[in-house]
Amino acid sequence: MIHRYLDGVQSLTLIEEKCTGCGRCTEVCPHAVFELVDRKAVIVAFDRCMECGACAQNCIFGAITVRAGVGCAAAMLDGIITKGDPDLGSCDCGTSSSGCC
Repeated sequence: MIHRYLDGVQSLTLIEEKCTGCGRCTEVCPHAVFELVDRKAVIVAFDRCMECGACAQNCIFGAITVRAGVGCAAAMLDGIITKGDPDLGSCDCGTSSSGCC
């Protein structure tokens, strides 16, 4: 089963000009967010991103950025792990008034 988190709130970005098509992001992403198309990485499932940071840490060309461990997905996961309510007050989706959560 492929998980989906909150729509449109992830901090993931891909700079296509920097991508060399090595495919490392497709190998390390646990939720198949990336695919190689015409020898370049593309984001095919943005809302599956859980902001773990594996893609950015493994992209030696600097084509991928993500604020690992922040955002609504991290707050939701923390709530699940601690079996408590997610700390949505720590949600950093651009502005505190965004209402993303």
